[in-house]
Amino acid sequence: MGEAQNRPFQLSFNSSLKVDFQGSAVTSDGGLILVRELDERLGLSALMEQHLSDSRRGKNTQLPLADLVRQSIYSRLAGYEDVNDAERLSQDPAFRLIGSEKIWERGAALTSRLQSFETEVLTQEENLAGLAALNRELVGKAEAIDSSRRVVLDSTEIPIYGEQEQSAYNGHFESTCYHPLLLFNREGDYLAAKLRPGNVHSAEGWEELLLPEIECQREQGKEVVFRANAAFAKPELYEALEERKVKYAIRLPANDHLERDIAELLTRPVGRPSYKPVVWFKSFLYQAASWKTARRVVAKVKFHFGELFPRVGFIVTNLETSSRAVVRFYNKRGTAEQWIKEGKQAVKMTRLSCHRFHANEVRLWLSLIADNLDNLCRRLALPARVDSWSLTSLQQRLVKTGGRLIKHARYYWLLLAEGHLTRRLFGGMLRKIAALPAPAG
Repeated sequence: MGEAQNRPFQLSFNSSLKVDFQGSAVTSDGGLILVRELDERLGLSALMEQHLSDSRRGKNTQLPLADLVRQSIYSRLAGYEDVNDAERLSQDPAFRLIGSEKIWERGAALTSRLQSFETEVLTQEENLAGLAALNRELVGKAEAIDSSRRVVLDSTEIPIYGEQEQSAYNGHFESTCYHPLLLFNREGDYLAAKLRPGNVHSAEGWEELLLPEIECQREQGKEVVFRANAAFAKPELYEALEERKVKYAIRLPANDHLERDIAELLTRPVGRPSYKPVVWFKSFLYQAASWKTARRVVAKVKFHFGELFPRVGFIVTNLETSSRAVVRFYNKRGTAEQWIKEGKQAVKMTRLSCHRFHANEVRLWLSLIADNLDNLCRRLALPARVDSWSLTSLQQRLVKTGGRLIKHARYYWLLLAEGHLTRRLFGGMLRKIAALPAPAG
């Protein structure tokens, strides 16, 4: 009876074709081993040991903490948005091989164990702080190789569909949500984050994220340049940046006083309208009633064919470059919205479905670390011809590579299907990873 159940299936339309199921030996996420090679080179194991503490006792410690953290991060990196997938992934060859030798044979954690680890162990105060520190030092490893001094602060909406703690209705987004604050560098790495209730102002808590990062950069002798949208146009923020000699460009909400200062630019050019947009710039000093001093404001006025009124924007800045250069620098802030969109799509950072607020904080951090690891793989390991892949493309074309695991007496063989991830690309990525500086210690 057992032999009959284990026989391959014979199909009538093709007598030469047989179908069998060997899920424990086959993976659809073979590309994860390249990311695992990179995390080894960047010293992620040492960072976990340094910043995370393990309060488990007895049989709960059968799986090492590092294996559980990696399973949580890598499942998100591969696009699995919920710990419910852990049941199936526990026997997936890729998820077994990225862990320690202890789980190569027995398998990774099941859903119940992984969920209790995320919601009970990682929610402890020291581990929440540890996840933030681990993330920042991981990005710091890459910054030592590929330095970045520009930072962007932005907020986003994470819709909520249950009774999660501290979720609230946000009138701007017109939804019940969380409203996290996110700090990026110019490469799209998340430097810091703060999960907040849905009804807070976009700029609330800016000093908690921004000022420590500025001090960290200054201690390393780096000059910081900052940009943000109009939600962060606050005089106390300008003063904090100026006190620390940080250059900035921040969008300024329009008002009657500002428009009077550029009245001569608001009249449509005489003659036949140009099909090509007509753009004018003006730089002037302006002091709002709540400001202690006058500051430079750059105005951009753009006339589009077929539109009755021009599009007008104002930027407050202490940059000393031309008006056009200031606007060009500020406009690159829009990439932050693209980074957030990629995070929502690729690593499912919106999947905050726990009831407790701290548990959702942990989930957000795990998603952000997965996003950073994915982005570091793109920046540090991909060859130049494909380094423009989005995180979603990286996931679909590289991570989602089929493979079959074969165990011999001394070795495990992972035989990968050759699609987007070719032998040449795989070898090139391994060489780039090997060329990175080895972790200290």
